[in-house]
Amino acid sequence: MIGISEIASAAELIAGHVVRTPTVPSPGLTSLLGAPVTAKLELLQRTGSFKARGATAKLLSLSGAERAAGVVAVSGGNHGIALAVTAAGLDVKATVVMPRTAPARSVEIVREAGASVRLTDGMDSAFRLVTVLRDEGLILVHPFDDPVVIAGQGTVGVELAEDAGELTDVLVSIGGGGLIAGVAAALRALRPGVRVWGVETEGAEAMSAALRAGGPVPVEVSSLVSTLSAPSVAQLTYDHVAALVEGVLVVPDRDAVQGCLDLAEHAKVWAEPAAGCLLPAARQVLARVGAGARLGLVVCGGNTTPAELAGLAGRFGLW
Repeated sequence: MIGISEIASAAELIAGHVVRTPTVPSPGLTSLLGAPVTAKLELLQRTGSFKARGATAKLLSLSGAERAAGVVAVSGGNHGIALAVTAAGLDVKATVVMPRTAPARSVEIVREAGASVRLTDGMDSAFRLVTVLRDEGLILVHPFDDPVVIAGQGTVGVELAEDAGELTDVLVSIGGGGLIAGVAAALRALRPGVRVWGVETEGAEAMSAALRAGGPVPVEVSSLVSTLSAPSVAQLTYDHVAALVEGVLVVPDRDAVQGCLDLAEHAKVWAEPAAGCLLPAARQVLARVGAGARLGLVVCGGNTTPAELAGLAGRFGLW
């Protein structure tokens, strides 16, 4: 299990390389949800998502020989962007394996940063290919199955604990579980009374399936939210969620897209569906915990274009 000492070490390592993102009360979301809401705006992080934290921590932890070998990662978008940009700044050669369903702009950003992009037909095949490339000698920077990466993501939780007012419940999106594992570990140490809730979209339910099965299992991915679409979680992330998280909520893709529109209108932030899913999940949390809740939302990323979000909104008849 990742502890606060590992997260503190990661915070020291990445200081000066990442942004201490704003943690702000949101009057608009408070009015919309009917309970006090504080937003941790990780969409304002370098590369547009929290992923810069874990990628930076991992790259800075590598030896000179490991950096010289080059790094490889699998990504539905944000991890690849974070790795490509961070690796370029450290003069490390990077390869990113992405499914063809990844947002076109994300693929473009990875290439513009100088990384080599390998496209596959889906996330399952992307994970298989990255394993082959690792075995050929590249250093794997896993998006979630790595204690250094998780500790880096846990710095989000440290900042939230230090900067937010009183909170009762914190909501965190789940793909492979690296962010929620780190945030939950930090909050257990610094705000032990706070409940942490995970959020998945329908068709990207790797953690929910693992909790039902008692451990990681492969799942069929069908969600349109590519940045949450891990084909399975890791034992490491599962262990943290099973021990530290109150529950995992699942929302439809349509509601996640509506959440993006609500965040734009009521919170004045431009978020991707992986963050938009927090709003419908917040309503579920409020229904469960009742009066007196004070919510924290980790708005994990904003890497979506107006055309992409408009296309999704149109698909679901939301405008």
